[in-house]
Amino acid sequence: MTLTKEQKQEIINKYGKSPKDSGSPEVQIALLTTRINELSSHFENNVRDYHSRQGLLKMVGKRRRLLEYLQEKNIERYRKIIQELDLRK
Repeated sequence: MTLTKEQKQEIINKYGKSPKDSGSPEVQIALLTTRINELSSHFENNVRDYHSRQGLLKMVGKRRRLLEYLQEKNIERYRKIIQELDLRK
């Protein structure tokens, strides 16, 4: 359900500027996307898990706000992260 340290470090290495960069919007968006995808598969088996569904909706909202922030600050970084994570169709 949760990300292991190795998975989290792998995402930080891929999307961050340095191995300790966990605060940049790209890293935060990538971590949220991974957790959202895991929770989405969780709901296929656990339809009535309403508390986790509320957490999922909060994560989706946070990711949306981070994407809006990144779009305002740097459109190229926004387009790159959207393409790499395959978020928009």
